[in-house]
Amino acid sequence: TIGISKSNIEFFNNSIVNVNKIAWKLKKIEIFTEKLGREKLINFENNNAELFSIIRNQRLLDLLSISLSKNKYFKKISLFKNLNFLNNYNLVINTDFSNPITKKYFSKKILKKYNSFAYTTTILHEKIHNNVAVQIFTKMGPLAFLPISPKETSVVYSLNNHKNINYMNVSKLIEQYNYKYKIHKIEKINSFELKFLSLRSYYHNHILAFGDLLHRIHPLAGQGFNMTIRDIKILLEIIINKYSLGLPIDTSVNYEFENKIRHKNLIFSNGIDFVYEFFNFDRKIENNFLRRSIQLIGKNAPINKLFTKVADRGILF
Repeated sequence: TIGISKSNIEFFNNSIVNVNKIAWKLKKIEIFTEKLGREKLINFENNNAELFSIIRNQRLLDLLSISLSKNKYFKKISLFKNLNFLNNYNLVINTDFSNPITKKYFSKKILKKYNSFAYTTTILHEKIHNNVAVQIFTKMGPLAFLPISPKETSVVYSLNNHKNINYMNVSKLIEQYNYKYKIHKIEKINSFELKFLSLRSYYHNHILAFGDLLHRIHPLAGQGFNMTIRDIKILLEIIINKYSLGLPIDTSVNYEFENKIRHKNLIFSNGIDFVYEFFNFDRKIENNFLRRSIQLIGKNAPINKLFTKVADRGILF
């Protein structure tokens, strides 16, 4: 599953394809830390309005595939091993880690390994009014419960010291920290290594890197795909503006895109990394000073509103 913020859902519906039928809307996000037990650390809500939506990856992929198949401007071609085919296009957008284009032109990056893995699954449980996401900062890493229906909830557990963890242990930990659901079944668990990644250059001549190839962040805030959607907004604005002025759609698009968005993406992704490192440090200390400080900050209405706005719209300046 993926999480999409309210403003990005609106953009998706208006500019790409309507996803309302496959989106499960969340109206509150509750943050806990293991050392404070059931006492909330931070609470995000906006007068019972939608904050975030959770969508199953496969359903979104199917919807996008159907939409593209009906688009007269879209044509699917094979990627040739010979890179000479690139000369046939004025603008190329590359999202693939494994192809020769990436290996040749996009190898320079800022890379940080978290020495942890994200374990993902879905729990099936008794039916409840399921529209509140929960994030728990446990002593082993952040654990998120993300509702996707009245009877199903997606789980993402980012665990440190992964060498000592197996899928059975993960299931037991999910059950241990779950206080909300009467679980009937835990689905198959998948995992992937967690990394922070940012390309040093967004483009090479007329080839633009995009998506996860451009930046990767820790999943604790559910912002990875949201960053890509914000990138799409900026890229579309540039292309539409140039087209309306009769200007060529070429490498100038890439230059303008990098200038507009790179610094914002760096600030935002480093902000997420700071949140991870803060709670990673907090779990190692015994006193509650930092936790209580975060509680006080979270209860400040203007600051809470600002955090909610940044999570929804990213860096606006």
